[in-house]
Amino acid sequence: MRFVPRLNWLVVLRLYSFLTSDVPARLMISRTRLLVAAAFLGHLFSVHLSATTQLLCPPVAHTSKDDVTICAIQQEKIGSIFKLHIRGKIDYHSMTMWADEATYNEDTDDVTLEGHVVLDGGPNNEHVEASHGTYNVRTDKGRFYDVVGTIGYRQRPRLLLTSSNPFAFTGKIVDKIDPDHYVVHNGTVTTCKLPHPKWQFDMHRAVVTPGDNALIYFSTFRIRGLPIFYFPFATHPLERQRQSGLLTPNFGRSSTKGTILGESFYWAINRSMDAEIGAQYFSSRGWAQHGIFRARPGDNSFLGLSYFGVMDRGIGTPRVNQGGEEVRLNGADRLPHNFRLVGDVDYLSSFLFRLAFYEVFNQAVNSEVRSQGFLSNTTSGTSFNVFVQRYQDFQGTNTGNLITILHTPSFDLSSVDRELGNSPFYWNFEAAAEGLSRSEPTFRTANLVGRFDINPSLSLPVLFRGWSLRPEIAVRDTVYSQQLVPANGLGVASGDPINRRALETSVELRAPALERVFDRGLFGRKLKHVIEPRVVYRRVTGVDNFSKILRFDERDILTNTNEVEYGATTRLFAKRRSSTTAGCDTAALLLPDQARPLATAWDPFDQEPDTLQPRTVECPAVPAARELVSWELTQKYFLDTGFGGALVSGTRNVFTTTADFTAIAFLTSPRHLSPLVSRLRVQPGSNVDAEWDLDYDFKSGRINASNVLMNFHIGQISVGGGDAFLYIPADILASSNTATSFHQFRTQVGYGHPNKPGFSGAATFGFDANQGQLQYSAVQATYNWDCCGITVEYRRFALTTIRDESQYFFTFSLANIGSFGNLQRRVRLY
Repeated sequence: MRFVPRLNWLVVLRLYSFLTSDVPARLMISRTRLLVAAAFLGHLFSVHLSATTQLLCPPVAHTSKDDVTICAIQQEKIGSIFKLHIRGKIDYHSMTMWADEATYNEDTDDVTLEGHVVLDGGPNNEHVEASHGTYNVRTDKGRFYDVVGTIGYRQRPRLLLTSSNPFAFTGKIVDKIDPDHYVVHNGTVTTCKLPHPKWQFDMHRAVVTPGDNALIYFSTFRIRGLPIFYFPFATHPLERQRQSGLLTPNFGRSSTKGTILGESFYWAINRSMDAEIGAQYFSSRGWAQHGIFRARPGDNSFLGLSYFGVMDRGIGTPRVNQGGEEVRLNGADRLPHNFRLVGDVDYLSSFLFRLAFYEVFNQAVNSEVRSQGFLSNTTSGTSFNVFVQRYQDFQGTNTGNLITILHTPSFDLSSVDRELGNSPFYWNFEAAAEGLSRSEPTFRTANLVGRFDINPSLSLPVLFRGWSLRPEIAVRDTVYSQQLVPANGLGVASGDPINRRALETSVELRAPALERVFDRGLFGRKLKHVIEPRVVYRRVTGVDNFSKILRFDERDILTNTNEVEYGATTRLFAKRRSSTTAGCDTAALLLPDQARPLATAWDPFDQEPDTLQPRTVECPAVPAARELVSWELTQKYFLDTGFGGALVSGTRNVFTTTADFTAIAFLTSPRHLSPLVSRLRVQPGSNVDAEWDLDYDFKSGRINASNVLMNFHIGQISVGGGDAFLYIPADILASSNTATSFHQFRTQVGYGHPNKPGFSGAATFGFDANQGQLQYSAVQATYNWDCCGITVEYRRFALTTIRDESQYFFTFSLANIGSFGNLQRRVRLY
C-alpha cells in the first residue's frame, strides 16, 4: 500500500476544521459539496483494494424487505432502482459486496456490479474479487468475470502437510449457482500464495463447495508451470471430512521389483466407517494387492481389517516364488456388565513372503504370528476370561517348517488378594480349564489336549517398624489328558493322562529403605538417594514328572526348586527447591500429624508418608520429584542344582524360576549361582532416556546378554540407538562345537518433522557385528515450502540370501490435500 502524500493531510485538516465550525455555517453548505469532499478523500485512500473495504459510508442507506442494506459515497434512486456511485456497499445475510459502481433493483433484488468487485463473508471466509458481475441477493445466484477468490481452510491433523494458506481459485467466469456452490470456468485452483503459485491445477471447469470440497474436471497439474499429470477428474478437500474417490497414483523403483506403479480407491462409507483398496504393479515381479477396512460402531468399540498379498513371478535362477499373503483382523468392544471383548487375528501364508516384501525391517524379520481373542469380566476383584489363541513360530523359510500351538478354548478364573475373614491372613486363587494342541515337523499332540489347573494361595503379610515380612504357601494341581513319552528327538505324545502336583512356599523379607536427602543438591535441585534391599526364599516340591509334561506355555515349565533370591534397588530422585507457601492455609502444610492435599501423589522426599491422610485443601503446586536413576541388581542361589531331576545337561533348560528371573536361558548344566542381573535406567530429563540391561555370569566369567537403549531429543534434533548382544554356549548348538554370539546395532538420527517448513531429515541403520554386514539402512530427507513439500528416501535390505534389495521412494505433498508417490506414512522414518 502507498503512503498518502503530505498534501492530502492538509486537505483532511481543512475538512475537519470546516466540519467542526459553528452549526449555522455548516448548515449553509450544500449537501453536494460535502459529498464531493468525501468522494475526494475516498479516492485518496483507495490506492489498495483492502483499504477501500474499510471505508465508512455516509448516513445514506436503505433496507429492503429482504434485509438488504446498501450504502455508498453517493447514491441516487430512480423508481425501484438504486444507483450506488464511488464505492458502493451492499450487505445481505452474512455477505458483503463492494463495487466502484453498482445498481440495485429493490423489486427483483438484482445487483449489477462494475469495477473492483469484492464479495466477502460467509461461514467459510469466502473472498471473491472480480472486474464486474451480476448478482441476485434473494437467490444467492450470480456471475462474476476475471475472478480471483479464496476460501478459508479448516486445519487438518498434523499427519498431513498443512498450511494456513486459504484455498485459492481463479477463473475467466465464476458462477455462484446457490449459497453453497461456485462453478469456476477456465481457471486454476491451488493452496499456494498468488500470483505465482508453486503448484496449481489448470482446469476447464470446477465446482467449488465451501466447507466441503472442489470437484475439478479436465485439469492439468502443474509444478512451477510445468505440466506433470492430466486428470479427467480430481477432488480438492476444503475441510476435514473424508471424501470418496481415487487417490493420487504412486510410483517408484526397486533393484529387485523393478518399476513400481500403483493406484488406490478410498471409500468414505459413512462417518464411522471407511475402506481403501488398491494394487501395485512390480515390473520385475508381478502384482501386489492391498486393502484396509476400518469401523467405529460405538465410542468404546472398533474394528479393523487389512490385507496384503503379492502374486510373484519369482526371482533368481531357477526362479523362486516368494509371493504370499497376510490378513489381519483386530477389534474390541466394551459390553454391558463389565464385559470386554477383544480380537486380534493374523494369518500369514509364509515367512518367506514377509521377508521378501515387507518394507519395515522389524516386521520383515519377525518370525512369530499370533491370533487371539478373549472375553473378560472383572467384578469386585474377580476376573473371568474366555481365551482363544493360535501361535505360530516359523523356524525357516521352507514350507511347513513351523511350530503351531493352539489354545481353544480356555477358561480362566482368578482373584486379587482378599482378607480371610477377620484374620490377618490373605488368600487368592487361579483356576483354568483349557483345550490345547501342538504340532511341528517331528511332533504332534492330539487335536485337543485337556489341561485343568487350580492354584490357591494363602499369605500373612507382617509390617513392623519399616520391616516387611510376607510368608506364603500355595498348592498347585494340574491334570493333562495326554503326556509326553521321552524318545529320540522331542518324544511322542501318549493318550495316558497325567497329574502334576506341587507345593509352593515362599518368604519375602524387605528391610526398611535406606535413604538420605542432600539439601545442597545439584543445579538448584534437592537430591534424595534411596536403597531398597530384599531377600526372597522359594521352595517348590512335588514335581517329579517334569519330563513327561507336554509344553504349551508358561504353565508347563514348573519344576522343583530350592532357592534364595537377593537383590537391591537404588534410586536417585531430584526435586526443584520451592519455599513458596503464600496463599496456603496453615492446616495444609505437610506436618506428620496433619493432612496432605488430596491431589498430591506420594513424594519420596516425605519422611513419613504413611502418617498422612488425604484431605481436600487448596495449596500452591509443589514441584514434583523426578526419578533420575534406577538401578536394580539381583541374583539367585540354587540349593537344588538339579531342580528335582528336571535339568538336562547340554540343552537349553527353561523353567519357571529362570523365565521369571531373566529372559536369557542360562541353565545348560547344574549350577548354584545364576548370572547377576543388572537393570539400569537413567532419565535426567524428559528429553533423555537411557537403559542398560546386563546379565553377567560369574560361573563362566562372561557377559551372557547386554542390551543398551538410548533416546535423546532436543528441539528438532533426535537421536536413538540400541546395542544387543547375546552369547550362546556351544553345548546347546547341535550343529557346532563352538560357542557363538549375536551382536547387532540399531541407530536412528533425525531432524525436524513432516510438517516442518524447510528441511527435515533422518537416517537409520542396522548392523550385524558378527557378520560385518549392514542388514538394513535408510536415509530420508524432506523439504517443505508454504504449500507443498517433497520427500525422498533410499532404503537398503541385505537379509542373507533371501533379500538383497535397494529401494527408492519419494512423495510430493500438497498442503491440506494429500500426497502422491510411493513412500507410505507407515514406513516413514518420521
